Amino acid sequence: MAKDYYSILGVPRNASQADIQKAYRELARKHHPDMNPNDKTAKKRFQEIQTAFDVLNNTEKREMYDRYGSSFETQGAGDPRGAYTGSWSPGAGGAGPGGGPAGFNPEDIDLSQFLGERFGREMPGGAGDIFGQFRRAAGKFRKPSAAPQRGGDLHQELEIPFTTAITGGEVQITVQRPKGKAETLAVKIPPGIEDGKKIRVRGHGQPAPRGGKPGDILLTIRVLPHPSFHRRGNQLHVRVPVTLGEAVAGAKIDLPTPRGVVALRIPPGTSSGTKLRVKGYGVKPKNGTPGDLLAEILIVLPKQLGDADRQAIQQIDERYPRNPRADLRW
Repeated sequence: MAKDYYSILGVPRNASQADIQKAYRELARKHHPDMNPNDKTAKKRFQEIQTAFDVLNNTEKREMYDRYGSSFETQGAGDPRGAYTGSWSPGAGGAGPGGGPAGFNPEDIDLSQFLGERFGREMPGGAGDIFGQFRRAAGKFRKPSAAPQRGGDLHQELEIPFTTAITGGEVQITVQRPKGKAETLAVKIPPGIEDGKKIRVRGHGQPAPRGGKPGDILLTIRVLPHPSFHRRGNQLHVRVPVTLGEAVAGAKIDLPTPRGVVALRIPPGTSSGTKLRVKGYGVKPKNGTPGDLLAEILIVLPKQLGDADRQAIQQIDERYPRNPRADLRW
């Protein structure tokens, strides 16, 4: 039964490439087997979505599909303009495969048969030389053989952990191939890659017709959020909880970073919101200067304070009167 790739992706036949890619991203994430471990039909559905996207996202394949339907791969031998499939003989009417009149091939003609041997001897250079000039002139109009075409590119999104985006690493991707086959590839993630950047995996895209080079895979990187750290350019920001005693008396605490654990010094009398800079411990791109790590102090009070504790804190406020909101403006 012929498959409607537009219906599989849920887009109209006049959908733009952007609409097709958007629909694919939503469906691929929804029906990915890893997201549906208890659904036995998820894998088959995901393969159908991948096949539909591979066709509609490729301009040449989409044109062939619109013309022939899902059986387009058996039509035209992969040439979007179709291919000559009929038979031809010199005596047939109409035009031959080369585009000239039927039965006409300059290389098969011997002019001496028409002009006679005497004429050939008397002509300067002979009849053979006349034909040689004619053949060379005719060769200028022959259509050159088609050069091998490059295969189409595949486009996918790849979600990676925040830590992998910062430090780099290697992840596995699965590419759906024709006839339901899946190929697993290892992809290297460069350190410091940002959300939305693309990685090209060369030579693993669509196969090429007529022996050309295969296309590539273009991966759009999507960086998953981190529960504690976030990124601004090459700087890393993190909120560091400290106790009231650590903030009042000062302390040294262990702070995890992409380059290992460091000792962060909390100065005595540090207030919430204070930002302490750890130079060179931010994002270190593959080529470039590493950024800094900014640690914002967050004072955390005990969940339960006794009356004596509250009274002691109030006495501190009375001893050192100050309005912390004096500079607060709209």
